[in-house]
Order: sequence, then C-alpha cells, then structure tokens
Amino acid sequence: MDFKAKIDFRKEHWRWSIMDSYILVKFLGSVFYSIALLMTIIIVFDISEKIHKFLDNEVPVNAIIFRYYFNFIPYFVNLFFPLFTFISVIWFTSKLSGNNEVISFFNGGVSFYRFMVPYIVGAIILSIISLLMSNFLIPHTNARMHAFNEEYLYKKRVITNTNIHFKSSENTYVYAERWRKQTLEGERFTVEVMDANKDKIETKISAAQVQYNDSTKQWHLYDYNIHTFDETGQHIRAGIEMDTTFEFLPEDFNNDVTITETMSYGELTKFIEKERKKGSSLVKHYLIEKNKRIANPLSILIMTMLGLSVAARKTRRGVGVHIFIGLFFVFTFIFFQQVSNVFAISEQLSPALATWLPNLVYLAVCVILLRFTPK
Repeated sequence: MDFKAKIDFRKEHWRWSIMDSYILVKFLGSVFYSIALLMTIIIVFDISEKIHKFLDNEVPVNAIIFRYYFNFIPYFVNLFFPLFTFISVIWFTSKLSGNNEVISFFNGGVSFYRFMVPYIVGAIILSIISLLMSNFLIPHTNARMHAFNEEYLYKKRVITNTNIHFKSSENTYVYAERWRKQTLEGERFTVEVMDANKDKIETKISAAQVQYNDSTKQWHLYDYNIHTFDETGQHIRAGIEMDTTFEFLPEDFNNDVTITETMSYGELTKFIEKERKKGSSLVKHYLIEKNKRIANPLSILIMTMLGLSVAARKTRRGVGVHIFIGLFFVFTFIFFQQVSNVFAISEQLSPALATWLPNLVYLAVCVILLRFTPK
C-alpha cells in the first residue's frame, strides 16, 4: 500500500460511522435516563421533607412547581453530571462488553482509541452543557430559589451575620458585631479611617446601633462617638442620633458564602476582586467556587475515560464488578474533593490547586488504566 493509499485509508477509518452514532446515542441516553431517575427520587424525598413547610406557609401550588422545583432541578442535575456520566459509561459499556459487541468492533478492525471517539464527543457535549449551566443558568435559578425561600419559607426567620470585618477602601476598616439582613440593622458598629501610611488612626466612628435608610440612602447612628486624632491630641464628639453617609452599602455586610451561587462567572470575577480589596476573609471560599465552575464540567471528560477504561474489560462476574469498582473510584474522588477544599480553606493549598488537584490526580489514574486496558 503506497503512502497516498495509507492516508486515504486513515481518513476512511476515522470518518464518523454508524457505530459512532450508536455508541453516542447509547451514551447520552444512559446519562439523561439515569439523571431523570435520580431527580425523580430526589424530588420525592424533598417533597416529603418540605411538605409541612409548604402547608404551614400556605405556598401556592404553582409557586411550588414553577418557582421552586423548576429552579431546584437544574442545580442537582449539574451537581450529579460527573457522577452519573461515570456510572452510565460503566453500565452500558459493560453490557456492550458482556454481549461481545466491543470484541466485534475490534475484530472489524476498529482500534481501542478509535472506539473511544464517540465517548470523547459525548463527554465534550456534556461538559459544554455543564459549563453553560454552571456559569449562566444555575446562578439565575439559584437567585430565583433564594427569592422563593425568603418570600415563603424563611419570611419569619431573622438572618443575622456576626463579627463582620471588611475594608471599604484602602484606608477604611469597618466592623459590626451583628448585622440583620432583613431590617438592615447592625450592632456595635465601628468605622476606622487610617492615615496615608496606615500606621495611625485619623478618625474612629463607633455606635451602639446603626440602621440603613434605603429611601434616603443614609446611615442612622444611635449612641455614637466620633474620635478624631491630630497633632494636638484626641477630640471626641458624642450624641444620641445622627444621619450620615458612608461609601459602603448594606450588601457589604452580607458575608455569606452562598451569595456567589447567584452570580454568573463574570459577576463572580468582579465580586472577588472587590472582596479582595476589602480584605474579606471569605475570598478563598469565593475562589474555590470560581474554580469549581470550570473544574467540575471538565471532570466529566475524565470520568468518561475512567469509566471506559474500567468497563471495557470483559469479566465473567458481569456488570456488578464494574459498577463496584466504579463506585470505589467515584466515592474516593468525591472524598478527595472535600479533603482538598479543607486544605484550601485552611490555606495549606491555594484554592486553584485544591480545586484542580482531584482532576489532575484522576487524569493520571485514567491515563495509567487506559495504558493497560486490553486493546
């Protein structure tokens, strides 16, 4: 066979075929079918758990269906995408292997790496879907979910944040011992303005209580003290009540990690920069969330290849052995993710490395298993 004939043969060999369509349809069908079954189970358990809350708060049925569960489903679908992609690959590939269909493909001149092509295409499709959901759809549905919870389920609950510290500008530090989100009230409130060298306090404002007036855009201070420091010493001015303005807003006190769940990727990036300038202690949590939005969708590709390397081996014990091995890999992967996040929060690892480390380790495991998979 001359060189041109070899090139033509390879083009023909790698051209999309009926076999590829068959595997791709089985792959995607298995993933969406398994996720549909899972979501049915999750919704049933969630209804049984929250039915008394819906009844006690007299939540309308249409609000439960369209405002709660229509926004509830996308989050869990995206959360379980890597897991059920992995299990689905193992399930239907093990059946193909058990029915000798994989061997038939190989006997027909199809190499193992050529056999992987529809799996890779399917994994890329699912990764793109997950990526778009994580960064655009899920933040929108989470915002609607939070609005539903505040309107119906948590309307009687007073949400309080405690011991809040942040920088509102390069030289201004703000503290509140308590902050109530619903009423925009804070207790034991302090604002310290440093000099240009940040080694001396120029002004310190403290108040027993502070409240933001959304209509006038002003802060109302109760039992306040204003300390100013200059070359002549300290000057104190005290009073019962006072209206004033600050450069920070009430949302700056809402140091809740879950706030990032309602932001798109671009909004999250800007928010992290803002929080970093403020000196927020939660920046590492926000960075973990940002990196997860890219790492988790890409883990679908790794899980697909890992599942294929496990399930392509034919065994006399059937699908059960493959599923058992697969579950071992899944649970160790999830455990590894949680442990690495703990290391990131404790600052022993950077948030980026902690988020990507499980993917990198399992990518190496995947390469090793694929290397020794019978071909």
